[in-house]
Amino acid sequence: MRRTAPEGHGPVRFGPPLPEDGLPVLPELSAVLAAAGSRGGPEPVGGGPALREAACGYWDRRGLHCAPDRVAAAPGSPALLLALTAALGGDVLVPRPCAAWWAPYARLLGRPAFQVPTPPESGGVPDPYALLETVRRVRDEGGDPRLLVLSVADDPTATVTPPELLHETIEAAQGEGLHLVSDETWRDTLHDPHDTVLLSPAEMVPGRVTVVTDLAGALLPPGWPAAVARFPAGEDGDGLHARVLDILTALDARVAAPIAAASAYALGEPEPVTARVATAVRLHALLADEAHTAVVAAGALARPPRCGRHLYVDLAPLEPALSAHGVGDAQELEDFLTARLGMPAPGGHRFGDDLEAPRVRLSTGALVAGSDTERAECLTSPAPLELPHVHRALIRLKSVFDDLRDDAQRWEPPR
Repeated sequence: MRRTAPEGHGPVRFGPPLPEDGLPVLPELSAVLAAAGSRGGPEPVGGGPALREAACGYWDRRGLHCAPDRVAAAPGSPALLLALTAALGGDVLVPRPCAAWWAPYARLLGRPAFQVPTPPESGGVPDPYALLETVRRVRDEGGDPRLLVLSVADDPTATVTPPELLHETIEAAQGEGLHLVSDETWRDTLHDPHDTVLLSPAEMVPGRVTVVTDLAGALLPPGWPAAVARFPAGEDGDGLHARVLDILTALDARVAAPIAAASAYALGEPEPVTARVATAVRLHALLADEAHTAVVAAGALARPPRCGRHLYVDLAPLEPALSAHGVGDAQELEDFLTARLGMPAPGGHRFGDDLEAPRVRLSTGALVAGSDTERAECLTSPAPLELPHVHRALIRLKSVFDDLRDDAQRWEPPR
């Protein structure tokens, strides 16, 4: 949200990035990056053998077997989704709300991104009946829907889709001949992995799903851009993989050699990486639960966060207070809460929700912001929420929402 002028109220370049973890870079990752710093030559388009083989091992450990010639790497998920959309052709379907960067890449190619409502219990995956109705309507209007992008572990809602709902939606998509791109960036950030069932669509319909994982979700710092895609087996998958490589070549979308080395190391999941991921997930689960408790206690609505480093908040019950503060839409709410909280609070319109709906995504990474020493303490403290800088951030969050609750009660019209 690095906005410096009123023009920041709309352009894509001012939209929200992926939620950061706010933590120091893992020293072992820094060492691998530094050791590869002298490699000045370019990586092959789609990633070198070491990176692609590491990606295969990562997916094999999750029951998604693949071969290196079914993998492509790029400097971030947007490059992969841009290439996939261009390669598949046709119109794009996305859930509403969805990740802030899904729709812009489709528009960049001149393709409409048709939004499909999600069910009340979770985001990231469209309601199956709404999906069928949207496909029918788009075709009746002369459109050509071919691609559905979804995320079982979701940004922005921080929910995990129940397997039964996922199965119904995939059956509907398969019946309509849609190719699926499953964004699994957040699959390794489940807050309670022993009590949360996460299934990849690629486990259900292996021949119709391309899996995309941005390593900034759990394995790499967001400033080290790298993402990998797993293509389905068969002739269709072969052709799609080849077309995507052609497009990545035209874009010269290569992973830098030092980043490729760090990515291969992280995807191999050695003990330092798995320990850091587990610690970071526990920390952000605590932060998300505390933030969720605070906003719900103030009268706002939010699904309990199950993954990631964020939560999605609906402030509709607090509209009397928002109106009194001159907040009439999601952009004004974004400005208001960003200033009050001292942290980014991108409005729901950034994620495809209606501008009129007072919704925001809050990122837990902002709650651990501080000096290098303070951020490092979050990794070792047995009670990270009691650390002074974290405690202050949580108190500020609670205070802002409590004030809105009190204002709403004050301005509520008598019955």
